[in-house]
Amino acid sequence: MKMKFFELIAKMKTSKKTAGFTMIELLIVIAILGILAVAVLSAINPVEQINRGRDTGSRSDAEQLISAIDRYNAFQGYYPWQNGSSDDAYEVAWITDWDGDGIFMNNDSTCEVKDLLGAGNDISCVGSNELKVTFFSRIHGAGYNYLKVYHGPNASDSTYVCFEPKSDAFKTEAATRVTAPAVTPADYPPLAIGNTTDCGTGGNCVCLP
Repeated sequence: MKMKFFELIAKMKTSKKTAGFTMIELLIVIAILGILAVAVLSAINPVEQINRGRDTGSRSDAEQLISAIDRYNAFQGYYPWQNGSSDDAYEVAWITDWDGDGIFMNNDSTCEVKDLLGAGNDISCVGSNELKVTFFSRIHGAGYNYLKVYHGPNASDSTYVCFEPKSDAFKTEAATRVTAPAVTPADYPPLAIGNTTDCGTGGNCVCLP
């Protein structure tokens, strides 16, 4: 009877030892979980994802603005910064930070381009309603990644709308477009290349089209 009692005690001790984890095992598991967490966060990179979302929004706005300018030109026969079809001054050198302070006027300084593309402001500046007021409120807002408009001196030149890329993915895209073997269009905005002041640390703006 006494022998069976001691055997039972021994079995209980053995079962206690095998039922749980040792401190070393727990530390190893915690270390592995920590490594996995770091790897997942590195892969996801939340800051990069936020910046990429912001850049995607800027691209969408740039596409809308270019489309509005092209529609205005197709309907009116001239660009919104020109003073009519007889005005041969096509060039928009580089409208930097088209916000509330960087006002974009037409060539004779009578109307803002945003009024001509939008709802207008009075009889002298009749709007085409190509873009809503909310669009301009958004792109003029504080903290917005401001759009930059460029058009070369020739009638055949394309209209470009550019912005400073914030995400690594868009910085790479901007660099790829202007780096050999890519062929940069002859009418491409010169200030969109190697310009850290307007295009950020990468030096190259994302330009559409």
